[in-house]
Amino acid sequence: MSEDRKEREHQFGGEWTTRKLEVLAKYLRGYTTVLKNTPFHKLYIDAFAGTGYRDARRDNEEDSPQNMLFPDMAEPEPQSFLDGSVRLALQTEPQFDQYIFIERSSGRCAHLESLKSEFSGLAKKMDIHQGDANTKIQDLCAKDWQTTRAVLFLDPYGMQVEWRTIEAIAQTKAIDLWLLFPLGIGVNRLLTKTGDIPKAWRHRLNLLLGTENWYDEFYTVETTPTLFGDDRERVVKATMDTIGRYFNNRLKGRFAGVAEEPGVLRNSANNPLYLLCFAVGNERGKDIALRIAQHLLKEVR
Repeated sequence: MSEDRKEREHQFGGEWTTRKLEVLAKYLRGYTTVLKNTPFHKLYIDAFAGTGYRDARRDNEEDSPQNMLFPDMAEPEPQSFLDGSVRLALQTEPQFDQYIFIERSSGRCAHLESLKSEFSGLAKKMDIHQGDANTKIQDLCAKDWQTTRAVLFLDPYGMQVEWRTIEAIAQTKAIDLWLLFPLGIGVNRLLTKTGDIPKAWRHRLNLLLGTENWYDEFYTVETTPTLFGDDRERVVKATMDTIGRYFNNRLKGRFAGVAEEPGVLRNSANNPLYLLCFAVGNERGKDIALRIAQHLLKEVR
């Protein structure tokens, strides 16, 4: 097998990748249909855009212990190139008024630029930004959103998304957010059984969760008496269900509406990798957005 083919086969995720993209594609169609005859400028934003095809792997500088990318959790899936979130968005009918793609890698940005030839009718609507997703999104969210509405897809491979970015998204009160929360592939791995967590790991969790209070939520100390009259203490780590609900409740504190039950994306061994979370920023539009999203999320539970 050629090295090029090996690389292509390693890049694609498993069935969970298909499921998340199916949910996104259906939501985008519903979203643009509902807003078709409204005066709002409709945006699609993809913050980890890749090449436009399915591409779970990120740059080498992101594939480091600090960013907690766990290649052993990935699932190689030999297949031909399949459409990723970017191409699915460009194929959505009715169309968006503008497409913003953010990607750190210059090489992947070049691939995205090539889509302007393939989707020539949408070329003038496509804006491609190279850089850090957190910085780019925060800058974008700081602009005036009164006449704009958007769907933002945050699909990091690991723990790159920072809570302050999520807060900036919520503050626009105009963005519907689809977010992959790295439950099994990130957070659960950093929460050691003993509760002794290295400083760098704590810092990464603080950035992701936006607080240092997570430790008291995720760990408890049980004390039991022994036959000899003294006490024995045991550190108990939270379950993945508890971790997921903690994060979803954090979202509820910022957004107008949040899907009660995120989708659970699992690998072939049935281990949870990510939670597919949904949050809507606009109070007036939250009911229909949540109704559509929660219906779709039933497909990934």
